[in-house]
Amino acid sequence: MIRSCLLAVSALALALPAAAQDGEARAREILRTTPLIDGHNDLPSALREGFGNDPYAVDLASNLDSSTNLHTDIPRLRAGGVGGQFWSVYVPASLTPTEAARETFEQIDTVRRIVAAHPDVFELATTADDVERIHAAGMIASLIGMEGGYSIDDSLGLLREFHQAGARYITLTHSRTTTWADSATDAPKWGGLSPFGEDVVREMNRIGMMVDLSHVSEETMVDAMRVSEAPVIFSHSSARAVTDHPRNVPDSVLRAMAGDGGVVMVTFVPGFISKANMDWGPAYNAEMARLGIAPGARPEDPRMTAWVEANPRPAATLADVVAHIQHVREVAGIDHVGLGGDFDGVGSLPEEVQGVDAYPRILAALMAAGWSESDIRKLAGENVLRVMRAVEAVAASKSDERPSLATLPPGAPE
Repeated sequence: MIRSCLLAVSALALALPAAAQDGEARAREILRTTPLIDGHNDLPSALREGFGNDPYAVDLASNLDSSTNLHTDIPRLRAGGVGGQFWSVYVPASLTPTEAARETFEQIDTVRRIVAAHPDVFELATTADDVERIHAAGMIASLIGMEGGYSIDDSLGLLREFHQAGARYITLTHSRTTTWADSATDAPKWGGLSPFGEDVVREMNRIGMMVDLSHVSEETMVDAMRVSEAPVIFSHSSARAVTDHPRNVPDSVLRAMAGDGGVVMVTFVPGFISKANMDWGPAYNAEMARLGIAPGARPEDPRMTAWVEANPRPAATLADVVAHIQHVREVAGIDHVGLGGDFDGVGSLPEEVQGVDAYPRILAALMAAGWSESDIRKLAGENVLRVMRAVEAVAASKSDERPSLATLPPGAPE
């Protein structure tokens, strides 16, 4: 009996890799006709910080995983079945708003130069129809997403210019509370959106720019969903009930997504999807404080190097990614879940999710858990395309409205 059980386990172990390969092949076949649209990739910022803002400084046409720290290149995008990518034009929240506006326009230029450097692979997209057309032609639709409302410098005129330049969403905040919206990771000032923040959302509706609620406080989420006539998105957030991080989406908001019509694009940031990984950071900081080492000290103190060797940071896993996707589906519904990896915006990634080629593995794991082909198509891209079309429809219904002239009131607190 024992021998027969051991033989059965061995046979199952041998069969699992083949089953995984079959699942990934099936996922790639699905992605031939449904574009996988990732909500957030920081390759433009990575090029700016590490490669002189030059898309020719690295050979994106080669697999770069062994020669650079990049998570993204064309072979891995192809292997991952990526059909549409929102390139983040992130600039730091520490900049002044005027500096942020300038550097965001420069980041938009970076996206355009990436596309121009590989015209046989990428094409700029600004509409849902563009994405489907470009994907059908065998290319990767390149969309632009802004990360941080401070980049509009409190100007609806600049907001409109960013839209003209191709940006199709704005994450209302980043790590800091702005002059009109509260961040999830900073002290609140407005209890959500200020009156001018509500004006920003309305003008985004009018021009057809998606309202992205990743990084914002729960109160800002609720305010934005109340004010917006179009569905909202979370371009790269996970589920707070699974990992209690303020960057994640609480169940109360997930339950509201069905009425809103929006989509939560689950991210893969280890500290957002693994409690053990999240808890390691405070433990590291506590040890630094105990030793009297200044936060952020460089070079790293040898005592902390020894501590890290003795207390390595726990890795997040593919199973963690799947758990968050499953939870968003269970609470918000299958029509309201998507994917937003945050590749090239983080220093580490989950096991088995080390680059943009990981999507078939994720989809195969979901199919092994019972997801249908229809479910996978919705997750991969259909949900986001539906939201894009809804945002476009709201803008079309407002085509006769004049641009808003709202301004931040003089003397408003910063």
